[in-house]
Amino acid sequence: MQEISFRNDILPLKDKLFRLALRITLDRAEAEDVVQDTMIRVWNKREEWSQFESIEAYCLVIARNLAIDRSQKKEAQHVELTSEMEEANDELGPYDQLVIQERMAIIHRLINELPEKQRLIMQLRDIEGESYKEIADVLHLTEEQVKVNLFRARQKVKQRYTEIEGYGL
Repeated sequence: MQEISFRNDILPLKDKLFRLALRITLDRAEAEDVVQDTMIRVWNKREEWSQFESIEAYCLVIARNLAIDRSQKKEAQHVELTSEMEEANDELGPYDQLVIQERMAIIHRLINELPEKQRLIMQLRDIEGESYKEIADVLHLTEEQVKVNLFRARQKVKQRYTEIEGYGL
């Protein structure tokens, strides 16, 4: 097993950890605190890094648990995410950009309405690009459970989006 470097192996995970924490806490400041606490905890366990099969999975588990703890303490409810991750095409006109922004807001709202497990799985798979195995390790599920939950989450978002688009709700 190769030597793990905080600067080269762990620090680059901060953006991924932030996105995961933001998806759970729905609060930018809380997510930043979660990432900072995660980095501190990982650093304090530096003697044990060589024992971990995947340092990334370990970091994600810590961030997930801290974010859940913080959101439960704060009793955070569904709040709209900011649209910072959205990128509108500059070649589109103002009307088209507005339509895209509204559609993205609807999709964010629908994702936030999902049960926590489905929301996390969708975040890790569709946004972070994690493998089914990595997600299963992070969430302590089987790969089959991950696939089923992801399918159900996608179906629910698709169904609700179709209803909204069709009926304008």
